[in-house]
Amino acid sequence: MSHPSVMDTLFETLTTTMSPETLEALQGNLYWMLILGFVIAIFLGVGIGANDVANSFGTSVGAKVVSLKQACVIATIFELLGATTIGYKVSDTIRKGIIDVSVYANSPEEYMLGNLAALGGSAIWLLLATFLKMPISGTHSIVGAVLGFSLVARGFEGINFISLAKIVASWFVSPLLSGIVSSSIFVLIRKWILSKADPIEPGLASLPFFYGVTLFINVVSIIIDGPDMLKISIDGQPDWVGMLIGLFLSVGIGVLVSIVVYLCVVPRMRKTVMDEITADNESLENKTMFTVGGGDKTPEPSDKHHYHPNGNATPEIAIPMEGLSPNSSAVPLIKHNNGNNNASSTLIETGSSNNSEIIEKQILERNDKDKPGVGKLFSFLQIMTAAFGSFAHGGNDVSNAIGPLIALWLVYSHGNVQQTAATPILLLVYGGVGISLGLWVWGRRVIKTMGEDLTKITPSSGFTIEIGAAITVLCASKMGIPISTTHCKVGSVVSVGYVRSRNSVDWKLFRNIIFAWLVTVPVSGGLSAMLMMLLKTVSGY
Repeated sequence: MSHPSVMDTLFETLTTTMSPETLEALQGNLYWMLILGFVIAIFLGVGIGANDVANSFGTSVGAKVVSLKQACVIATIFELLGATTIGYKVSDTIRKGIIDVSVYANSPEEYMLGNLAALGGSAIWLLLATFLKMPISGTHSIVGAVLGFSLVARGFEGINFISLAKIVASWFVSPLLSGIVSSSIFVLIRKWILSKADPIEPGLASLPFFYGVTLFINVVSIIIDGPDMLKISIDGQPDWVGMLIGLFLSVGIGVLVSIVVYLCVVPRMRKTVMDEITADNESLENKTMFTVGGGDKTPEPSDKHHYHPNGNATPEIAIPMEGLSPNSSAVPLIKHNNGNNNASSTLIETGSSNNSEIIEKQILERNDKDKPGVGKLFSFLQIMTAAFGSFAHGGNDVSNAIGPLIALWLVYSHGNVQQTAATPILLLVYGGVGISLGLWVWGRRVIKTMGEDLTKITPSSGFTIEIGAAITVLCASKMGIPISTTHCKVGSVVSVGYVRSRNSVDWKLFRNIIFAWLVTVPVSGGLSAMLMMLLKTVSGY
């Protein structure tokens, strides 16, 4: 005996609740809106995936922890998981929380036109911004687009200003909160691990804790506040009993993972890191950092603060020894490239401002690197937090891709704008596929801005950036607040970069990113408003 497919089950479930008028509309004038909505939604998903991929994996690729291809594979898996397990709650806020849909009760066709315009307006702006390599907020784009069509259709009537104010406030609060969480984690890691003379052992000791906590947060968010089919419920018992069981189950999974990491991962990681350090030390021993005329002594600066090199060696600015400032008299002024015997001698003066700038830059570059072995240690953690961030991104941003599409589907299926039915999971999958497709096709355009240009990213700082931003996004999605993953990640990147080194953040680029945030709502709203006017003229609704 054959069993019905998932698509057959979904179609039967939806059609059995349709009124005769809605069933008749399957062959009616509303069909073209639904089909066009599905087509535009995939382009919107591509735009969100291509632009917001930098939020999930920009730091990982920037820190050279994963390649772009590896990032795409991991993101595809976890974007879909996040979309299908936690994306439903934010999609409810996007499609019902911004405007009062009851004002369209007598004209569902106009409401469907509006959502079609919202899909089109936000898709155009996201694709254009991605082409220009501008990291904008997908949440800003879709919220502005919904407001745009509503202003054309009903003016200020029906706009939920309280809900809108909460959303707008979250745009400013989210980078601040995410920055505080990420920088706090980094300060603790720096104090207990990075600042130690030998950071490897405390780092290895912390691995079970980091892995266990990360898994615990993921599992508890799904079991306690995920879709109904994943929640734990006991017949005849109140909901809190199931939540308590879910909490204990999540703790158990976290503890189990910690034990496995302690017994299996830590010993293997210790051997890998120690082998890497040994190889690095052997490489350093074979190099002479500072030589003069083939000797092995550091030149002494003269009274005039300059040095005339012996022989034909070519002098270069030397990287100062750790612990010395650029102005210290003990900082070697030059090093020689003895391999270039035909080069003419050069005079380098310590009073030169250009030389001072170069030395300061080299000090910053030295401080921007993790100690030997630490990078390898945090690389494994960053891969995990990248997956965590991608999961949270799929749960939050899938609502942007398909919020209006869900509204189109439910209005078309049930014949009214109230949308009391639950979000179909296959539509969540559809949105997740669109986001993943954009990640593969166009993701590399924006990823450089987030992962390399804004500040220097290392595995240790990248881990704290991703875990802090992901926790913020995940908690917000549980509360139904459609915050911007772009804002959270940028806030974490800037905060951690500032804590690490106040001179390492590109503040000019940060200013340009803020400008892009500010223009997104009016631009997407304007595009949506124009499309709404065009659709109303063409359709006659």
